[in-house]
Amino acid sequence: MTPRSLSDSVSAIRDAQWMTPARARAYCRILLAITTLGIIARIALSRGGIDLYGKPIGSDFISFWTASQIALSGAPADVYDVSTHWAAQRALFDGAPLNYTAFFYPPVFLLICLPLTVLPYAWSLACWLGATGCFYWRAMRDLAGRPTMALPILAFPAVYWNAMYGQNGFLTAALFGNAVLALETRPIAAGICFGCLAYKPHLAVMVPLGLMAGRQWKTLLVTATTAVALCAVSYMVFGAATWQAFLSETSLAKLTLEQNLVGNEKMQSIFAAVRLLGGSMSAAYALHTTVALIVASALIYLCRSLPIGHGVGAAMATATLLASPFLLGYDLLLLAIPMVWIVREAARTGYLPWEKPMLAMAFLLPLLSTTFADRLHVPLAPPVIMLLFVAVFRRAIRANRVSSVQQPAAWLTRTEAA
Repeated sequence: MTPRSLSDSVSAIRDAQWMTPARARAYCRILLAITTLGIIARIALSRGGIDLYGKPIGSDFISFWTASQIALSGAPADVYDVSTHWAAQRALFDGAPLNYTAFFYPPVFLLICLPLTVLPYAWSLACWLGATGCFYWRAMRDLAGRPTMALPILAFPAVYWNAMYGQNGFLTAALFGNAVLALETRPIAAGICFGCLAYKPHLAVMVPLGLMAGRQWKTLLVTATTAVALCAVSYMVFGAATWQAFLSETSLAKLTLEQNLVGNEKMQSIFAAVRLLGGSMSAAYALHTTVALIVASALIYLCRSLPIGHGVGAAMATATLLASPFLLGYDLLLLAIPMVWIVREAARTGYLPWEKPMLAMAFLLPLLSTTFADRLHVPLAPPVIMLLFVAVFRRAIRANRVSSVQQPAAWLTRTEAA
């Protein structure tokens, strides 16, 4: 390969001019059709709610539904007793050979799960995914500000994984996305949305840091007040014994992470990547902590340097994914926030070099990461998420500089007109 042809190849990847909006929409239609048919086929071929692989439809939702069943029976603390919770799961599917699906969530999430057993399992799962899915779609659509973004928002492969597992990724992404939308003009609404993430605090770990660095004291206060209020309500509803049972179970959650009980190939974090590659426990913790501190420092710089807005919120979401050691495929729905924001900005000012290929990698990440990790022992998620964070950082800095240049120009124009 000649130097010129190599340069042309690099340029083709860097600028990706071949990836036109029309082609992107066509690829999204194909992907959405394939994933939809996959879900329909899995449901159609299931027997008694058990698919061909021996897993229940919505395999993680079984944890939420049976938690509701146990709590409504009058013994909410038993949700955190593995033997009781597992027995309820086996009974639901008539003794099918199921693996245990844990409930590591604080009692705040039990408040959300409580009404699930009002409906039979299948109907409850459908309503859960329908309601939280609409919440996610509306949040991302509003963040995009463009009706043409509806297709890629739905075709994002993390949507498929969340639907297959019956998980809460839609709810998490919707709350975070609505908080980002409200950051600039509605600090109270933003704080309420952030505070509601108390049910999954490891996916909001960077939020207080960003709000403090950006001196968003009202949003920070409302966030803390909302989280404390939800904890207080759950304490009053379920009692002290339930909270004590949850706190006692945290050691099991730590053991699940460290002893590879979920599978390092399924995890998307830096910690899991080091373990997958054969690194020691101490090396995994050390590298994960180092990267988290670097990302936190970059986020602090961004929040202190820029006005609060969607770009800062997108950086918070991406930084959170790099900071949490416990991260699964459906949690990657949070990637929709930075991707949607970058596409929205690029529609105004054009794409920066390498942005298109980076967005393509991030978009396809939930589809490829587990397969690459399982079969090739190549952890894709950490480097791709890191590249996305760099892209958000660069885009946010650039957007602020452009705004700073444009504002004086507008002022001068008004002065001359006067």
